[in-house]
Amino acid sequence: MKNILVLMALAAVSLAATEKGYTSLFNGKDFTGWKPNENVDTWSIKDGAMVSHGKRSHCFYVGDFHGHTFKDFELKVDVMTLPGSNGGVYIETEYQDEGWPGKGFEVQVNNTYNSDPRKTGSLYEVKDVTRQVVPDNKWFTEDIIAKGDTIKIKVNGKVVSQWTQPADWNGTKDFVGRRIGPGTIALQGHDAGSTVYYKNIRIKPLD
Repeated sequence: MKNILVLMALAAVSLAATEKGYTSLFNGKDFTGWKPNENVDTWSIKDGAMVSHGKRSHCFYVGDFHGHTFKDFELKVDVMTLPGSNGGVYIETEYQDEGWPGKGFEVQVNNTYNSDPRKTGSLYEVKDVTRQVVPDNKWFTEDIIAKGDTIKIKVNGKVVSQWTQPADWNGTKDFVGRRIGPGTIALQGHDAGSTVYYKNIRIKPLD
């Protein structure tokens, strides 16, 4: 089993290396460079992926690359959901001890969590997608491009949402801190009924 995990970790690093300009933020074997908040037991590592399953918790990138601060970048994360699961990938955020991250943007992960109409690929509360674009139980790639005042989200290579921040933007109804600015990456563990896998987390600075 140990040898298998090592091979998976090396595969994740190799994937980042083959995509020119990308750096892997996750080694596939432990939480080096990452810090979960509040319910830390929500997080585990299985088969080279970070797995969220448990009470609300967010796992923040706090590693050395770029001082864990990014503004203009392209971020790719491979994701798999079990049926009825909710999760998310946060960008331009910052570590906080508890609660839903107040700073930055959430890129939604939700294929069949029906109590929330915002589906995978939504820029949460900013540019929402209400149709299911990928199935559960299969890996898909969220590709997030943040450049200047524009955020573009692709799922499996297809653009599903794009938004440019207006000059008079003051955040959203629930999150006034949802605005363009430098910050880190975080992964969401949404609730005890959700199971989401995240792997091959790689980023390419565009500045």
